[in-house]
Amino acid sequence: MVLKTFGWSFAVTALGLVAAVLYGGWTAFGIVAILSVLEISLSFDNAVVNAGILKKMNAFWQKIFLTIGILIAVFGMRLVFPVLIVAVSAQLGPIEAVELALNDKDRYEELVTDAHPSIAAFGGMFLLMIFLDFIFTDREIKWLAWLERPLAKLGKVDMLSVCIALIVLLGTAMTFAVNAHQHGGGHANKAETVMLSGIAGLITYLIVGGLSSYFENKLEEKEEREHEEEEQARKSGKKVTAMAVGGKAAFFMFLYLEVLDASFSFDGVIGAFAITNDIVLMALGLGIGAMYVRSITVYLVRQGTLDDYVYLEHGAHYAIGALAIILLITIQYQIHELITGLIGVALIGWSFVSSVRRNRELAAQEALGEKAESHS
Repeated sequence: MVLKTFGWSFAVTALGLVAAVLYGGWTAFGIVAILSVLEISLSFDNAVVNAGILKKMNAFWQKIFLTIGILIAVFGMRLVFPVLIVAVSAQLGPIEAVELALNDKDRYEELVTDAHPSIAAFGGMFLLMIFLDFIFTDREIKWLAWLERPLAKLGKVDMLSVCIALIVLLGTAMTFAVNAHQHGGGHANKAETVMLSGIAGLITYLIVGGLSSYFENKLEEKEEREHEEEEQARKSGKKVTAMAVGGKAAFFMFLYLEVLDASFSFDGVIGAFAITNDIVLMALGLGIGAMYVRSITVYLVRQGTLDDYVYLEHGAHYAIGALAIILLITIQYQIHELITGLIGVALIGWSFVSSVRRNRELAAQEALGEKAESHS
């Protein structure tokens, strides 16, 4: 199971590390290894959230996510995206941007760092909307019930998450963006850029997430019929198969996954510059990490981990909320990537321990019930 799920990741790791040695010796090998670990640690919460969405999709779209999705994640976000940032911010052509990345690494890093406010605003708002929509939804299973119950009641107010997101964006533009961090320790007023980028992130979420929800809702009647068929199958002793979303719904869920992955990758791409400004090593290291994130996602789906450990999804969404706030703060202040990664890992670890404790309590209650029945 492990080899089948992680086989491609192992192969890409071997090829990537060999390529690093050939490109820059053992120093490059070490840099690529560190970048890989950085990407995995920063994106583990991404894998958990991806798994929650991917398990709803049929086998065909799961394969699309693991093939085309990999190309987008590895080559698009980890290689093309940093170059695209430079091309747009410096008003250069794509070829000139690539030449700059390969031949003038210091200038390349400077341009990417100066573009960070717009990147952070876009990604921060997209991730913040994911977090807000999650905590304002009334769920049968609650992790931090003392917090989630009142928030679920507040969530009945229409467009509350959008209003809060816009208030946060306005506050960010009036505070952090006015004194945005720039390359070399300088600061600049990026309020207008942050506002525009943040609104673009919000609009992207509303369009992609809205279309995905629309087509999911259109399948409700079909799902209800399939539920009835499942009940009949159970009564007759037939095997029950899980429903999987396909067609337009799966397509927009796939788009949603890709935009989500892009938002998660922002901190990894920016954080990579703290380790190296070599675009080749960056692409190798972050690409290897992205492969493992995909493999972890598939492993969680195939093992049914989210069904067994019900609070994992909660922990991942709280990690998303933390990452969104951190991205907005980094518009003005530098926050070490280790802190970003540890916060996500800590929240997911906490939710995992809570899930294990819950499972033990349920098992103990079930055992007591069976014991009481046997005595009666």
